[in-house]
Amino acid sequence: MSKIILVAGATGNLGNKIVDELLKLQVNVKVLVRDETDEKKIQYLASKNVEICKIKEYTIEEIASVCKGVECVVSVLAGFEDTIVDAQKILVEGAIKANVPRFIPSDFCTDFTNLTYGKNRNLDFRKKFHEYLSQQPIKSTSIFNGAFMELTTGDMPLILFGKNKILCWGDKNIKMDLTSTYNVAAYTAHAALDDSTPRYLKIAGESVSCADLTDMMTQLTKSSFKIFKPGGIGLLNIIISITKFFDFSKKELYPAWQGMQYMRDMMAGRAELSKHDNERYPVVWTRLKEYINSEKKFINSEKV
Repeated sequence: MSKIILVAGATGNLGNKIVDELLKLQVNVKVLVRDETDEKKIQYLASKNVEICKIKEYTIEEIASVCKGVECVVSVLAGFEDTIVDAQKILVEGAIKANVPRFIPSDFCTDFTNLTYGKNRNLDFRKKFHEYLSQQPIKSTSIFNGAFMELTTGDMPLILFGKNKILCWGDKNIKMDLTSTYNVAAYTAHAALDDSTPRYLKIAGESVSCADLTDMMTQLTKSSFKIFKPGGIGLLNIIISITKFFDFSKKELYPAWQGMQYMRDMMAGRAELSKHDNERYPVVWTRLKEYINSEKKFINSEKV
């Protein structure tokens, strides 16, 4: 009999991909959605032949009823403390009440276990939830993947297209872990079916430095790329503080200063993974050069 996996947060980009990868493995998939979720997103998921589980109040009792017979709950919830901490607590407690043996929290980021509080807002939420999760009677597995590879051509401006520059704060030889969302999704699907997972799994499609990026972009574009270093980590910290001070809304999940915090932690080597568990599952890893090359149309047209 096929295992049943419940996915919370499946309407998002990564969650949707995890559902697809689970279906490829011929798993029975349940998708947890709130009653107020966009009906178009629900119908899109329903078209994939998954079981849609709507809940109204998001209580432990509602979650428990949905979790009956489930082997693993995969959380891909995204948001502030009320989601990453409070909503995930209810999700965990509902899973425990239904005797679900395993839980994969919504981490999918850099390894924050050795980072101190107050340095990265979004990672602080995850650290706080982990303090709670470690005390619960359910086997949990966090998947750390560094940064999403797609961010290198979007919200994490390491590559300054049109200027032939690689933005670098600090040591140009510090390695940064990058993983495509497709690889994260495929790996997570395998982990959800694996009863023997450890507490942490660490993966990276590729570990690259700013120096590596400079060489790579020079080869791909046939034009010379150079390091652009506006300053060190200390200056970046000052810029983060100033940008955060003038962000009066505080309502964006990924404002500019939050992206800077992620970049700072990676370029300072604070979140570098000491080892990787890539070989655990049969995932075909996307290398950064492949991804960048697939975005060649974007590279050729982008002007910064």
